[in-house]
Amino acid sequence: MKTNTINKKEIEKFSKIAEEWWDPKGKFKPLHNFNPLRISYIKENIIKTFNLQEKDKILSGVKILDIGCGGGLLSEPMSRLGAKVFGMDASKKNVEVAKIHAQKSGLNIEYFCSSPERFKTDLKFDVILNMEIIEHVEDVDFFLKSCSKLLKENGIMFVATLNKTLKSYLFAIIGAEYILKWLPIGTHEWEKFVKPDELINITKKYDLNLSDLKGVKLNLITNNWELSTDKSVNYIAKFIKT
Repeated sequence: MKTNTINKKEIEKFSKIAEEWWDPKGKFKPLHNFNPLRISYIKENIIKTFNLQEKDKILSGVKILDIGCGGGLLSEPMSRLGAKVFGMDASKKNVEVAKIHAQKSGLNIEYFCSSPERFKTDLKFDVILNMEIIEHVEDVDFFLKSCSKLLKENGIMFVATLNKTLKSYLFAIIGAEYILKWLPIGTHEWEKFVKPDELINITKKYDLNLSDLKGVKLNLITNNWELSTDKSVNYIAKFIKT
């Protein structure tokens, strides 16, 4: 019986550079650049799905679990929008960095060093964020099964990851890690990338039904990330639990 989704090698890799989470020019610069698109997509889809009314804290009352939260790059913006945020990461170092930064920012975010299958709680969440995480876990199927158990009926799960294509190998590994040096060499392993069809087939088994699927690409003119019909490298998906 499977009991663990934590890949120790991946945890050690990110723990070593945990102090750089909040440096927009450091090793996590690509995530800082990617963040505005992620925040916008998540926010707009939560508002649309739950039919939220316009107010100062638009996500007030929404309970969000940010899995693989790292230093809190997504947890903090969601908290500022009014959501009750729980951040989870398997790296103690990441959680420590996230807690300190949230305290300095005056934000009430609950962080835990855990993984979905080990998280002991009676809570069910309105939204689960799995952003740039499934390509780093030990067992994607068991990971998503564990996530589904934590999600309320009619809740939303967002997944952002990398497609398993020749183009993704050339762009996300050769280009981003070896040529442009956007990411440390070894950040990604192409064998762990997940095709959209594979992701959809797994999620269906756990009552998670695809609601939206978009490609994500970098506009080389504006240097901003944009939604796209091209899902051959990065993509983001929205699932609703039934």
